[in-house]
Amino acid sequence: MMEERQKKGNLVFAVNGERFELPSVDPSTTLLHFLRSETCFKSPKLGCGEGGCGACVVLISKYDPKFKKVEDFSVSSCLTLLCSLNGCSITTSEGLGNTRDGFHSIQERFAGFYASQCGFCTPGLCMSLFSALVNADKGNKPDPPPGFSKLTSSEAENAIAGNLCRCTGYRPIADACKTFAADIDIEDLGFNSFWKKGDSKEMKVSKLPPYDPTKNFSTYPEFLKSESATNLDSSKYPWYSPVSIEELWSLLNFNVTVNRASFKLVVGNTGTGYYKETQRYDHYVDLRHIPELSIIKRDQTGIEVGATVTISKFISILKEESNINLGSYGKLVSQKLADHMEKIATPFVRNSASVGGNLVMAQKNGFPSDIATLLLGLSATVSLMTSHGPENLTWEELLSRPPLDSKTVLLSVCIPFKKDRSSHQTHSRFLFETYRAAPRPHGNALAYVNAAFQADVSHCKNGVLINNIHLAFGAYGTKHAKRAKKVEECLSGKMLSVHVLYEALKLVKLAVVPEDGTLHPEYRSSLAVSYVFEFLYPLTDIHSSISGGLLDGINDISDEELSESSNKGCISQGKKQTLLSSSKQVVEFSTEYSPVGEPLKKIGAAMQAAGEAVYVDDIPSPPNCLHGAFIYSTKSLAGVKGIHLEPNHLTNTTIITYKDIPTGGANAGVVTSFGSDPLFAEDLSRCAGDRIAFVVADSQRSADVAATTALIEYDTTNVDSPILTVEEAVEKSSFIQVPPPFQPTQIGDFSKGMAEADQKILSAELRLGSEYHFYMETQTALAIPDEDNCMVVYTSSQAPENAQSVIASCLGVPAHNIRVITRRLGGAFGGKFTKAMPVSTACALAAYKLRRPVRIYVNRNSDMIMTGGRHPMKVTYSVGFKSSGKITALHLDILINAGITDDMSPIIPSYLMNTLKKYNWGALSFDIQVCKTNLTSKTIMRGPGELQGSYIAEAIIEHVASLLSIEVDSVRNENVHTFESLNLFYGNVVAEGEYTLPSILDKLAVSSSFFQRSKMIEQFNQKNTWKKRGISRVPAVYNASQRPTPGKVSILQDGSIVVEVGGVEVGQGLWTKVRQMTAYALGSIESSWAEDLVEKVRVIQADTLSVVQGGLTAGSTTSESSCAAVKLCCNILVERLTPLKKQLQEKNGSVDWPTLIRQAQTQSINLAANSYYVPEFSRYLTFGAAVSEVEIDVLTGETTILQSDVIYDCGQSLNPAVDLGQIEGAFVQGIGFFMNEEYLTNEDGLMVSNSTWTYKIPTIDTIPQNFNVHLVNSGHHEQRVLSSKTSGEPPLFLAASVHCATRAAIKAAREQLKCWDKLDESVSEFYLDVPAILPVVKTQCGLDYAEKFVETLLAWKSTCFK
Repeated sequence: MMEERQKKGNLVFAVNGERFELPSVDPSTTLLHFLRSETCFKSPKLGCGEGGCGACVVLISKYDPKFKKVEDFSVSSCLTLLCSLNGCSITTSEGLGNTRDGFHSIQERFAGFYASQCGFCTPGLCMSLFSALVNADKGNKPDPPPGFSKLTSSEAENAIAGNLCRCTGYRPIADACKTFAADIDIEDLGFNSFWKKGDSKEMKVSKLPPYDPTKNFSTYPEFLKSESATNLDSSKYPWYSPVSIEELWSLLNFNVTVNRASFKLVVGNTGTGYYKETQRYDHYVDLRHIPELSIIKRDQTGIEVGATVTISKFISILKEESNINLGSYGKLVSQKLADHMEKIATPFVRNSASVGGNLVMAQKNGFPSDIATLLLGLSATVSLMTSHGPENLTWEELLSRPPLDSKTVLLSVCIPFKKDRSSHQTHSRFLFETYRAAPRPHGNALAYVNAAFQADVSHCKNGVLINNIHLAFGAYGTKHAKRAKKVEECLSGKMLSVHVLYEALKLVKLAVVPEDGTLHPEYRSSLAVSYVFEFLYPLTDIHSSISGGLLDGINDISDEELSESSNKGCISQGKKQTLLSSSKQVVEFSTEYSPVGEPLKKIGAAMQAAGEAVYVDDIPSPPNCLHGAFIYSTKSLAGVKGIHLEPNHLTNTTIITYKDIPTGGANAGVVTSFGSDPLFAEDLSRCAGDRIAFVVADSQRSADVAATTALIEYDTTNVDSPILTVEEAVEKSSFIQVPPPFQPTQIGDFSKGMAEADQKILSAELRLGSEYHFYMETQTALAIPDEDNCMVVYTSSQAPENAQSVIASCLGVPAHNIRVITRRLGGAFGGKFTKAMPVSTACALAAYKLRRPVRIYVNRNSDMIMTGGRHPMKVTYSVGFKSSGKITALHLDILINAGITDDMSPIIPSYLMNTLKKYNWGALSFDIQVCKTNLTSKTIMRGPGELQGSYIAEAIIEHVASLLSIEVDSVRNENVHTFESLNLFYGNVVAEGEYTLPSILDKLAVSSSFFQRSKMIEQFNQKNTWKKRGISRVPAVYNASQRPTPGKVSILQDGSIVVEVGGVEVGQGLWTKVRQMTAYALGSIESSWAEDLVEKVRVIQADTLSVVQGGLTAGSTTSESSCAAVKLCCNILVERLTPLKKQLQEKNGSVDWPTLIRQAQTQSINLAANSYYVPEFSRYLTFGAAVSEVEIDVLTGETTILQSDVIYDCGQSLNPAVDLGQIEGAFVQGIGFFMNEEYLTNEDGLMVSNSTWTYKIPTIDTIPQNFNVHLVNSGHHEQRVLSSKTSGEPPLFLAASVHCATRAAIKAAREQLKCWDKLDESVSEFYLDVPAILPVVKTQCGLDYAEKFVETLLAWKSTCFK
């Protein structure tokens, strides 16, 4: 075998069955880079470059010639080095299925369950699921029923737990995945295009696209098997694959270090996702072929695991049933380790990340590793190879040493098992438990604190004696995991009493102290205390039967579970969480305007799943194409004296600055109706993230590295101090003017309203932070010089025409010289309007200067810094109200932080007030200032200002209810508008019978069992000490506004139809609705044709030289406006074609569509029509409401959303399936704002949470466990487009119900503290920050909740035994 392995050859691998042989390659090349730049397979997308999003997931298949088996596993192709794949087969989503060969059932089911919106993330999701299917079907489980796999429902959801999606809200994705699960009840699956109402279970199964695992195509081609045992020839590639420790030692000490050459040890290369590399290495040394490093042994003495063993492989070995008796402790440790490590990273990262790599990062770089803490808690030992020879030592000793040098290699780790006690020692037990609390419960997030506790205890007559204990903590803001030795000393040899526990908890707080600069330090210390409390409390001398209700179940474990777990020698944390969601969709739709109104599949959804949908970065690079990256300021306000590239980046790079703008051109990067923003800073950088220059190189990586390592020479002399806060802006009178048309109107007499009030709240304050759009496709553009001083620019923009205008202005050419094309966007949410303009303009400027094509794909970290995000604000309010909760007057002073330029900030005040007015405030007055600060310009983001306004309203209602000590729901009801007050506040925009909010609220109370559940929650909270629940019902009112939109419909010779509209497809289903409208409108010639016409319609890309006045795709109404424009075009065509149709009918008796069009061509009838839709009534209101129930863990602050029920009035939906997806997606994005997404900046205002490691959008494990949506058809609305209403933004506001429910749960925890006489402040008067992340929730519950509980016990004991 070793001789076989030492055969040398070229790099050979297969992609989708196609053989590739590379005689030479840069060893730093990733698989993703190769696939996207050197092959036609574009389905793996670059979403983050960190292994944190799943957009680039592919399947790797390796052949083991010894066992003649193929191993299949998913990986992040953005981290996987191409040279590590010698002899491997790679399968991408195109390889699963495609338009030519037919789609795979995964892709078809994703499409049929409406599980793809923008589609950018869909291929990666498909590959994550496919990997799980392939491996499940290899397993030894019983054969599943026909059409299903061996996968369970829970495994199906877990398969995609690491994949991010910003559009769908995950619910339809989960359903599509679960269609393959053998244990699924088909009736539990959600709305889809396969089934009709009334179908039997058997009929439903038969209608699913067939899946037969026995006919699964081969993931590994036969021709590769003969080449799988070949190593790379190191004389051709700087890539070494040693096969023994001796060879490795020789390489590191002699061969690769000649002439001080640099080298890198690699296994999975996943560390580069966290520690970004900017240096080049001379040599790479692949450790995976050394047998001693890939060993795994597990027996009664312990576990030995080699350093190159992947985390996934380690987990699978730990979970395997062993033939050897491991003993109770060995089984316990194996189970706990496996459960904990499944929460590390993502499946596709664990599949290639090595145990050794993780530990070395922890030792050398201070990486906050979970595995490092687990091993410390288990007294593990490690084996090293050093330049002096082998060395064995404890893991604890290695952590205390200086960072390992480059020639020292971690070989293996040993975890010792303790022997089972002899029969006469049965009263003694070994305990082991692990803990972690993180922003996401099921992984893909670093822990705030992780811990591993091991104890040897004896059960005596008087209680439990702690013979020995190890308490290891990590990730809390310390360089390495540490043991709390003073706490261990305090506990060892003592009988565990409540008093001893209390003393230990005080010591834990002193032992676990985060270093300066650590986020949420008090929370992390508190968490460590909670973990020790959870571990030891069930062993104390107090039993719940005599506690007077104080001791109701830690973590709510039943007495039986506690007894059983104690007998097993461990204290359980309760039942292991499994990830499994459920849902119900009620969709009311009408066939009155068929095919409009029908839930047709989104256009191209299967194509998106296969990865064949073309985004800007998928367009092949033209010859001589260059790549760009922005150099931006890291200072908030500073002069720019110069830019210096590192010496190794000086060749083959060009720096473009404002000085390169041609004569006659303007330094313009953004132009709106409110003003302009320069493309590049000139002599002064005005904010951190300000564009200073654009560096152009021969590859995107080279450009990114050059930009990242560039040194900017700043000058802060004679520069004013920056304005970073709204308070500083007020002090310096730094404001942005709001034009009169955008200034909201005050309502009523505030002084009179306050005089009528029984009670008042004066000058209360709340603050809201920013939020990043996190579209899956970052900003991107491609500029290609054309003849006659023209330019073709492909851009991912919500407003191509604005991009055209800015580019023309910058280059000093007429707009007709610039052709901007946008086919589709991989998500936008407002972030690709103004923020896309400088990206395409910089590309065009560079292409103009260098006379070569230039493209850019902005890396995720830079995109997050430069985009700006949602507007932060400070709100001060005074409110008067009656004792009943009826509000009589409200005044607000609002300071909006707009950043450095106007952007679209002047619209925010009116947008904010539009949603805040959803309640009848009696009199409403306000003073809103838009503050100009030295931050990146804030911009529009889904529900701009409106999300904040809707939440501010809820916060005020909550405050009033808390002061009055009455139910917040009754205060909401007291202030919901009447029809008359609604029209007073919104200006007579609602017709009689169209105000549906009161009926929606009533309907929701019934369908969600709101009042019954409220009572059940009250009982739950009385019985449970450590978990608390809350429920909230929240309404939403949205003031929709339509804009003028162009349309163009052309009928071709064969009767097929081409449609162009001003709106851009961003995932919202615009093309699908337009297609349905075209078929409906043209079908009015002959109604029986309408259904067939749908398939004849193709909606094509936005092209600024084809359709003009395209405007902006935003505000959720572009779909309906585009449909209206297309209907106008079709009406013209119908008018032209109807007389001909009558003639042909009279002559032939009947006529079909193709014949009609052929005859029209013959008779020279114009078969193209343009229109420009200008809405007669541009404003209307939409209504919705949601009920959410949450459960919080008071010891960790973790919030679980148990259920959310949404009812939304969509009018007569143009496509209820599309609108349902918009509602669910918006709601989950709202959860992100209210509960997850922490937007952090440094002292210069530079965003520092600018990666998937630090910025956490919702994942499938953070959405409601039970998610129910009801789409109401509210009948005819004469002033609407076929009675339809918008759906994209309003449901976002309803996610406030989750935040409000969390507040209710916290209130219950504070009531518990009050009951113990341990709360000095008000139970209900507290402000819950947004987002309500774990530290925020636990802080409001009480960081010392556990200690206060123990103090209460001690006080109770002293009272009882006096």
